[in-house]
Amino acid sequence: MSPVSAPGHDVSVAPLGLAGELCVPPQARALVVFAHGSGSGFQSPRNRQVAEYLHGEGFATLLFDLLLPEESGDPRKMFDPMLLSDRLMGALDWAATVPGLGALPVGLFGASTGAAAALVTAARAPDRVGAIVARGGRPDLVLAVLALVRVPTLLLVGGADAEVLELNRRALIRFGGPVALEVIPGAHHLFEEPGALDQVARRAGGWFRQHLCSGGQTP
Repeated sequence: MSPVSAPGHDVSVAPLGLAGELCVPPQARALVVFAHGSGSGFQSPRNRQVAEYLHGEGFATLLFDLLLPEESGDPRKMFDPMLLSDRLMGALDWAATVPGLGALPVGLFGASTGAAAALVTAARAPDRVGAIVARGGRPDLVLAVLALVRVPTLLLVGGADAEVLELNRRALIRFGGPVALEVIPGAHHLFEEPGALDQVARRAGGWFRQHLCSGGQTP
């Protein structure tokens, strides 16, 4: 794994005051905003592991809670891609006001239902999102909008996560832009197997370098 380039600091993402953590390494090349899956939050060790790798690659990261504490156990909100997309849009608005972030290209990293929210956000705001990586994502929850997703999208699915893998394969033909499906051999839905998240991080970093950074080269 690449070393962390800068410490993160706690933030409150307007307008709802959603709790999060922002890390901006020196000479950040782009910003990656994370959208976690249902039942998780910005402290998710899986997303934090990926974020730490991206820091070492020169990416700023924003991890934040998509729901308020009192909403976190409400399945109607946990599984509402449009509501979660609204929260992502709010985070993009907030990040644009942070000195040093407003001019950076933006990528979205979504996990499970958070990936569905990322896809909706890219469909709604194609001029604000440059690339998406989905880990164990659920594009089947937002099939109606996939034709509007024109930004380069990488779907990462565990080879042992048979149901989600099939759902992602079926969704491929629905995308309106470049899309790739890559399988992490032997990994289940949470990518807890040794080395699985390392592979996710490396492939996500490569995708964001290619599609967010000019020429995909390290400065």
